[in-house]
Amino acid sequence: MRLVSHHSAAFLVFPDSPAYPRLTQETLEETTGALEAIRRDPVFRGVVIASNALSWATGAELEQVAGLSPASALEFARFGQGAFNRLAHFPLPVVAAIRGFCLGGGLDLALACHARVASLNSSFGHPGAQLGLVTGWGGTQRLPRLVGKTQALQMLLTAERIPATQALTVGLVDELVPESDLWDAAVRWVDKLSARSRALRLAE
Repeated sequence: MRLVSHHSAAFLVFPDSPAYPRLTQETLEETTGALEAIRRDPVFRGVVIASNALSWATGAELEQVAGLSPASALEFARFGQGAFNRLAHFPLPVVAAIRGFCLGGGLDLALACHARVASLNSSFGHPGAQLGLVTGWGGTQRLPRLVGKTQALQMLLTAERIPATQALTVGLVDELVPESDLWDAAVRWVDKLSARSRALRLAE
């Protein structure tokens, strides 16, 4: 992950190679380490996790997963769950800036963020059912909370991929913008969530 400062937000950007990023153990460790460094830096009001020039993450690295033993697979699942739980409870706003494909474990990552902004060319899905797999990083819990049980079951059991306009309609994403406005829109959401958090603290 590449760390970029953009206005008031720290951007964690997926690398351009591979073109369709995968969530390997190394990527999860990099993301966790970067978030800890950002948490300690008073400069930033929030975090944006952003697609590379082509796509958001398209899930775990299947070759890496296939090589795991039962014990190491359980450890990998628990590591991913822990990483995404820490992301969901991160003290600063975390916004996903999504273009291209947002699939499998990549969708789990987006669901753990506090808001999701997407470009018009993005699409979303959990293709595990086609592979005899089920997502293991919290998506089975967060997805129905966000879009309802009926829509979540449709996506999880059929491996259906939905376009950006439908994702907005069902509540999976918070805003659709032109691709050229994606980063600025994500920063606006960081500022909005940050202001909301400050208002809640003052009201306590």
